[in-house]
Amino acid sequence: MRLGALLGPIVNGSKHRTLADQAVNFARSGYSSLWSAQAIGRGFMITDPLQALTVAATVAPDVEVGTAVLQLPLYHPMELAHRIYSLQQIAGGRLLLGVGAGSTEADFAAYERDYEARFKTFYAHLDRLREIFADSQNALSPWPAVAQGPDLLFGTWGKKVEEAAHRFDGWIASGHYRTPDEVCAALARYRAAGGGRAIVSTLQVGADTDLGEFGAKLEQFAQAGFDDGVVMLLPGAPDAEAVRALLP
Repeated sequence: MRLGALLGPIVNGSKHRTLADQAVNFARSGYSSLWSAQAIGRGFMITDPLQALTVAATVAPDVEVGTAVLQLPLYHPMELAHRIYSLQQIAGGRLLLGVGAGSTEADFAAYERDYEARFKTFYAHLDRLREIFADSQNALSPWPAVAQGPDLLFGTWGKKVEEAAHRFDGWIASGHYRTPDEVCAALARYRAAGGGRAIVSTLQVGADTDLGEFGAKLEQFAQAGFDDGVVMLLPGAPDAEAVRALLP
């Protein structure tokens, strides 16, 4: 199983205070992918995910970059496609677009979007985004190298994994709100449905994390068949190198 890392938020006093510093450090420590989450209205600020990945793709040219995950109902599809094309100009085929319907009402309130309609809006925007990517002559006049857009991955805690297998290029599971056993059980369903790439994300490491226990959790995900694990180093967490060393 490959190991990736979530960027930010930037913490005062951290040795790697900028996104560029973080990205370079993770890449040098052997992480294969860099990710950015999306959260608004939580009492702290996380950098816009596509802007964060633009930085990461620029300073760490040998690793993948991806959103884990982008809340699709918060965006206008054409505006989002323009931003994705622009990021692809830098990241090329290294960009993975993880998308979801969203689950936190505060995010929708901040954007003045209808939380109750989020699933209906998600599918409408997903269809429109795919239409844009399928039309190389769309209104944005994209360069041929980026016209088809990036791979789309479905972010879900474990529901609708069959849909992830049938309609998307991969699945991003949240490892934060479910136990490893629950996540691995969902992976078995995903594989049974013919699913491809599987990523378990938001594996938090804090100051009090026992690295032995955390390493055992990573090994459980690896043995279950996940292709990637994505860690989130919280303030006071062990160095990125120590966490990376938990997987061979």
